[in-house]
Amino acid sequence: MVASKSSPKKKNGLLKRFWRSVRGPLANSPVVRTMIVWLITQFFRLVNATNPRLAGSSDVEDMKRGGEPFIAVAWHGQHLMAPFLMPRNVRFVAMFSRSKDAELNARVAESFGVEIIRGSGGRDRAKGAEKGGARALLALKKALKDGKTAAMIADIPHGTPRQSGIGVILLAKLSGRPILPICYLTSRRKVLEKSWDKTTVPLPFGKSGLIVGDPIFVPQDADDAMLEAKRVELTDSLNANTLRVHTLVDGAI
Repeated sequence: MVASKSSPKKKNGLLKRFWRSVRGPLANSPVVRTMIVWLITQFFRLVNATNPRLAGSSDVEDMKRGGEPFIAVAWHGQHLMAPFLMPRNVRFVAMFSRSKDAELNARVAESFGVEIIRGSGGRDRAKGAEKGGARALLALKKALKDGKTAAMIADIPHGTPRQSGIGVILLAKLSGRPILPICYLTSRRKVLEKSWDKTTVPLPFGKSGLIVGDPIFVPQDADDAMLEAKRVELTDSLNANTLRVHTLVDGAI
């Protein structure tokens, strides 16, 4: 008799079970975490060094046109190169959720000199407060008052992708600082289609594009209707400029 061969589906199932059995111990190992963070940071340095900016991109100094400090905002899945997109001599802090999934991302950001604040902006005020969002927003407000730029992600983890949450709008209201929508893309990239946010991993040896949207100010006396209008304005700006950067990058290759 001929021995039956394992199907690709069965092999994939075995690999998934193996990964689930080892990822916990690996994640809890300081040595493994340090190695992974180092590898990721070196990879992003390579990506930045080998993806020159295309003509037609915004200059990073454009982010200052609404004044300093500011609130730099991107979509989930398009934020991985954020440490390389800040103007010179700008100190900035970033909000990361308290989830275990965000721990590695936070450590990578810290390796680039980013100050970390834990919390979540939330889909609405109540849910944001439940996740420590209220405390995090106050910490970000203080950082802005101290002259540090704040970096945030507009859409909410595992929520509706490409729809801004209210957290960044509340921060703009509380602080009086402008929101700067930022869209970055590389010509060589891998889109993780099964991820909720279609995370785009930039790859080395291509070209890159950067589009910085117009500053968005939120009046400090804004009522709920105005806050919602500004949330929609930010959503529309990020989506429109995402299309612009895709046209810039994909039209040049």
